[in-house]
Amino acid sequence: MSNCKVLMVAEKPSLAESLSRLLAPNGQFVTTRKGATPIHEWQGTFNNQPAEFCFTSVTGHVYGLDFTQAHNSWEIDPLQLFDAQTIKHETNPKMRLTQHLQQLAKHSSHLVLWLDCDREGENICFEVISICAPHIKLSNVFRAKFSAITKQDVQRAMNHLGKPNENESKAVDARQEFDLKVGVAFTRFQTRFFQGKYGDLDATVISYGPCQTPTLSFCVERHDAIQGFQPEPFWTIDLRVGANKAKLNWLRGRIFDRQIGTMFFNRVMDAKSAGANFVEMLKHCSAGLGISPSECMSIAERLYMQGYISYPRTETTKYPDNFNIDHVLQEQASHPYWGEHCEELLKNGYDRPTGGTDIGDHPPITPTRIAYEDELSGDSWRLYDFITRNFIGSISSSLRYTTTTVAFEIGGERFECKGSKVTSKGFALVMHWIKYTDEEENDTSGFHEGDVVTVSTIQLAEGKTSPPDYLTESDLIGLMEKNGIGTDASIPVHINTICQRNYVQVTGSGRRLIPTNLGIVLIHGYQKIDPELSLPTMRSDMEQQLNLIASGKAGHDDVLRYFLSMFAKKFSYFTKHASIRLIIDSMDELFEATFSPLAATSGRPLSKCGKCKRYMKYISLKPNRLHCATCDETYSLPLNGHIKLYKELRCPLDDFELVLYSTGSKGTGYPICPYCYNNPPFENFKKGMACNHCPHPACPHSMVTNAVCPCPESENETDPCKGSLILDATSAPRWKLSCNDCNIVSSFVDTVKNVIIQKDELCECDAVILKVEFRENQNREPITGCIMCDEDMESLLATRFARKSVKRFGGRRGKKKKGRRGKKFDPKLRKLYADMR
Repeated sequence: MSNCKVLMVAEKPSLAESLSRLLAPNGQFVTTRKGATPIHEWQGTFNNQPAEFCFTSVTGHVYGLDFTQAHNSWEIDPLQLFDAQTIKHETNPKMRLTQHLQQLAKHSSHLVLWLDCDREGENICFEVISICAPHIKLSNVFRAKFSAITKQDVQRAMNHLGKPNENESKAVDARQEFDLKVGVAFTRFQTRFFQGKYGDLDATVISYGPCQTPTLSFCVERHDAIQGFQPEPFWTIDLRVGANKAKLNWLRGRIFDRQIGTMFFNRVMDAKSAGANFVEMLKHCSAGLGISPSECMSIAERLYMQGYISYPRTETTKYPDNFNIDHVLQEQASHPYWGEHCEELLKNGYDRPTGGTDIGDHPPITPTRIAYEDELSGDSWRLYDFITRNFIGSISSSLRYTTTTVAFEIGGERFECKGSKVTSKGFALVMHWIKYTDEEENDTSGFHEGDVVTVSTIQLAEGKTSPPDYLTESDLIGLMEKNGIGTDASIPVHINTICQRNYVQVTGSGRRLIPTNLGIVLIHGYQKIDPELSLPTMRSDMEQQLNLIASGKAGHDDVLRYFLSMFAKKFSYFTKHASIRLIIDSMDELFEATFSPLAATSGRPLSKCGKCKRYMKYISLKPNRLHCATCDETYSLPLNGHIKLYKELRCPLDDFELVLYSTGSKGTGYPICPYCYNNPPFENFKKGMACNHCPHPACPHSMVTNAVCPCPESENETDPCKGSLILDATSAPRWKLSCNDCNIVSSFVDTVKNVIIQKDELCECDAVILKVEFRENQNREPITGCIMCDEDMESLLATRFARKSVKRFGGRRGKKKKGRRGKKFDPKLRKLYADMR
């Protein structure tokens, strides 16, 4: 057996499969699923020696950046976050990707990285390297550079392996840490400051982002220009001449003084005669196809993974000299829509594009495989159609037309009329969205130099200047690119973020971005306190420094330290200084003028406050809250469910009335004490403690009183659940068991009338014994037993995930009170339950 074993890693499972099909001899390989993602194996040669190949993948970034547990609380001073330690954690620990890669690396001698060829891909390369480093020498780590999923491009990449670029990876690390610290610090401060004061903000989080906020600022700036616009009246001479009534353009354009306009009009009236790149794709999708930038990116990546187009996240608009245009045209020559045009280009020659810029990353987006409309449906086909037609048009002959300009003089005033005629449609034959000219409607063929023409109509037309329109997504993308806000890959993300945060709304077929009150007030507030917080200049400067890190001309630590220090001072100025409190108050005034204070927000009385014994108002706008106007206190509640009063029962700890949270008849439900939920009364409990987590020994709604057994998912080998099944008495008469940590829900059958916990009895498997009583029409005696071990008890349950059907869980079918092997209660918790019961 060969000692050369090559582990290859792609960015997505589908890409690993496509690359394996192109690299394996005759496309033959064996696929197994031994870990988190599929593994494709075959025999071949590597560095001129026999080798075993193993191709697997990650699913994007393996790690995400976050603060340590000490700084993950909203209670600490956000200013501390600028100097806080950060850690990298698995983005999806349930997949166990790190263990998957480590296991494969143990049996490999070489590592070849097939991640996307951009900075983010380079960063993922070093995430994979850090996992495999204990088992594979760094000298045996290689990087494949490719731009398309084609046999030619992939084989070329395999034959010219290089090394990953650590500087580009460090640039991504710097951006991630900067965005995390700055974004979280400002977000926590302003969310806590304003959310507790106003009831109709309709936002769970009032976020700030170094890219997100300047993006929003562009939209608000246009809104302010529209709102502040004052229309001005103007006058112009509207003149038509000749039998065909050709419209003439007055060279003076507009006159903003009526008397002067009338003077010029009279002079004419008195006269008797007259003498004769990736970003471009995003912009087009939004403006021409009505597809959002984020959706456009998703579709383009899917087409790339399927091998239909080259790598989409490219900033290059110039084809390299060695780009094989003939191969692409030959591939498309049989297409029913543009194949004939491709054949003509191959036969008669084409114009190789000479313009554009070469960033050096990837060639412009081009089709790599022919596709038909019935093969790609909906927006996927529309985007592929645009990319293919754009490529063919870029090498087609130019659109040619002749324009004739006829000048007229009437009473000393000069006018002109333009008319155009297309002589060769060129690239417009395939790029059908391009208009030929703007002057096709004027026929100037009947005019000759020196002609005297008759004035058909003349009038002094009055009009008013109009305000600019709201930005379209295409306009915003152009502004972001021009000002260096975000990268080609992140621009769609930032636009999507300001929409999801309810800062702007996309309206109409033109996809125009209209700021909401919240977005407007936020930007106006930043402008009052520190305009640089919302201007694009700061982020543009940082992007330039990140480029220097990527090129090895600046150090990661130096750049990060400089910008974090700058924003820490801005944050301190924003929040701390006594003189600035007046400005913070003025920002607060903007919110107060736009949004309603909590006390004035419409809501309905729901439950009584444990402090003043008066009713608290339930505010259903996100985030859900209870507000006590007497105490001026606000209590947050869980999201994405229904809230109602729970039988006017009170918490034994603080005397607050309990409310019931439910996700529906097929979902989970549990009581909540509003005060305990926001201020946990026990040590080591985080904010958000509901009654189904409460260890109170006497409360009839606590976890201790209603816990039945460990969650069935606790026996999973990967990511076992740490929760317990709780008897949900709130669901009666349809009794349920639900996990207090995951979304397992198990309902008793309809014939069950009552379920009672036998407090003094435990099964040998450590589950609590239940007594089940049946409805009168069943004529059945009550039964007692363990739901995990007793066949009769188990048959009364129908287990499923909340809102999702899954296989039933069940214990061994056997005699009553016979335990089963498996995970048991924590011994300390078991003793606690026994002592409390």
